[in-house]
Amino acid sequence: MDVGIRKRLDDFIRKKGLRQTSQRDEILEIIFTSDEHFTPDELFNRLRNAGSRASRATVYRTLGLLVEADLIHEIELGDGQTTYDPNFIDHPNHNHLICVDCGKVVEFEDTHLDLQNDCLTRRLGFRPVRQSLRIEAACEDLRNEGNCPDLIQARVKGKRLPNRKK
Repeated sequence: MDVGIRKRLDDFIRKKGLRQTSQRDEILEIIFTSDEHFTPDELFNRLRNAGSRASRATVYRTLGLLVEADLIHEIELGDGQTTYDPNFIDHPNHNHLICVDCGKVVEFEDTHLDLQNDCLTRRLGFRPVRQSLRIEAACEDLRNEGNCPDLIQARVKGKRLPNRKK
């Protein structure tokens, strides 16, 4: 984990008059050792598997604190659950492509989109602060082959799948 992340959180906590706890440290470590998106329940399970004794309430409070500190962002991936993304520190203007069949998430950046969003917001009298684009699409494997190894793996692992609109 980047020491800058810990410093940013420590500074933020100090400014709020809170104290740093070992449970917050464990949560921070679990979140930033991976670049995967996660739900609070997935984070709680990862903490349990790592031997942490942090409670669900501590997980939720810490997630709120990390969002407020702008270290993670809440995103909606189309499955009706709040998902958190730890990748905005290094890539603040990234977007998400989500397979509507298997739930696979691909992050992407595009300078053309950034420029277009900047022009659009300024033309309408706004100053862009951040952007996020979510594109829902069917993956090539399922369309071309009739089966998707990601869908099979997602179901085997019990992964949450997107809500399909029929």
